[in-house]
Amino acid sequence: MAAVSDEEFAALQILLKASSKDVVRQLCQDCFSSPLSGSDKLIESTSSILSVAPNEANQLICSLRNLTRHIVYQGLTSPEEILPLFPEGFHQNLKNLLTKIILENVSAWRNEAQASQISLPRLVDMDWRVDIKTSSDTISRMAVPTCLLQLKIQEDPSLCGNDVATSALTVELNKQTLDTMLDGLGRIRDQLSAVANK
Repeated sequence: MAAVSDEEFAALQILLKASSKDVVRQLCQDCFSSPLSGSDKLIESTSSILSVAPNEANQLICSLRNLTRHIVYQGLTSPEEILPLFPEGFHQNLKNLLTKIILENVSAWRNEAQASQISLPRLVDMDWRVDIKTSSDTISRMAVPTCLLQLKIQEDPSLCGNDVATSALTVELNKQTLDTMLDGLGRIRDQLSAVANK
């Protein structure tokens, strides 16, 4: 994510018109979750609260959104990491207030950002059983063991809205296919362990 520009920091100075710290705090929370270009409702309320033109309110919303998201995505978690982002000459009290508010919310914002990412379907549950396939004719009888594997999969909530879609996929595996799959899963486990231990 790109660093915050000088023009965006200049737009943040509009926050000096806020009547209280709580107004700034609420704006930071609203702006983090706002779309790339601020929503009309948020622009209108910000414009009204700060007594600024709608285009200035939109600039402020975009600037606050970029600053908060930049800090979250860069993993900055201390004042020593955040304060140097601000340019020289930036209002000291506003800089300290924004840093304090961001640090209060950075953990929740990180969780929100992770939850809103588009992702692959997730394995929710797995069930299995071994069956014996039997068949016979007049000459011989056959008994072949097979594994029925049922995977319950949850679709990405951001793609399916409020209805969390869970589907079940059932596959039949013979002994050779199961051995191949278990060998592959063992390699995946080893690679994940190697990465986790670094």
